[in-house]
Amino acid sequence: MAEKSILAYFKSPEEAESVSRKLQSLRVIDLSIDRFSRYGGGFTSQAIPANGQITSLGTAATGYPDAGVMAAADPSASGMSDGGAGGPTGRDVLLTVVIEEGAFHQALSIIEEAGGML
Repeated sequence: MAEKSILAYFKSPEEAESVSRKLQSLRVIDLSIDRFSRYGGGFTSQAIPANGQITSLGTAATGYPDAGVMAAADPSASGMSDGGAGGPTGRDVLLTVVIEEGAFHQALSIIEEAGGML
């Protein structure tokens, strides 16, 4: 049978985990949950102002020291952004599903009912 893939965005890993458990009954071929951001890297202790190790505005605003100039130029560095780490939607968790074609529409319904953005 043919395969279909779905990319769905969530606000938290827990939301995505909840949906993944429901999808398991639908002949899922592959499934992954990943957090992403506009900048590479991950959270470091340098992003905590109390430790006195802030090296740049980009680090203070986003927590990604290697992004440097790009992070400092981002609207979130000004404190005026309403999007946070996930951008304007606040959805920075990606659920990727590969599923058999026959269960595709049912999987879409499950994701949408749980608040996922396709």
